[in-house]
Amino acid sequence: MKIHKLLFVAALAICTLTGLNASAQKSEQAVADAVEKLRKAMIDPTDATLQAIASDKLSYGHSNGKIEDKAEFMRALVSGESDFKTIDLTKQTITIVDNTAMVRHELSAVTANSGTPGTAHLSVLLIWVNQNGGWKLLARQAVKI
Repeated sequence: MKIHKLLFVAALAICTLTGLNASAQKSEQAVADAVEKLRKAMIDPTDATLQAIASDKLSYGHSNGKIEDKAEFMRALVSGESDFKTIDLTKQTITIVDNTAMVRHELSAVTANSGTPGTAHLSVLLIWVNQNGGWKLLARQAVKI
């Protein structure tokens, strides 16, 4: 009888750990999906897509030190002041703690800010918060590399 209880407890522990791992992978994938939505929205920005992805408390830091709030971030992209033609993300890592996710990656882009052709190669830190069942961008900071 004791062996059956021990086997049951071991099986329950394995199932619980497997379930936790699956849940963590699902959360990580949801954050990765949010990053991809942001990437696409920065290339083809609309008020609706940017509104949906950004927290109302957004702090968006550029590699030149300029800091924008949500309204400034949206205006710059929609107006073409900040214009990304392509964005490639590499070396991405995602760390989730409770309802907050930290994403680091390298960003390489072709730009045309205010119509002037250019390129960008940045190291980026994104902070996402899970609000109302979805991941919202709370903060971003980029540095030139």
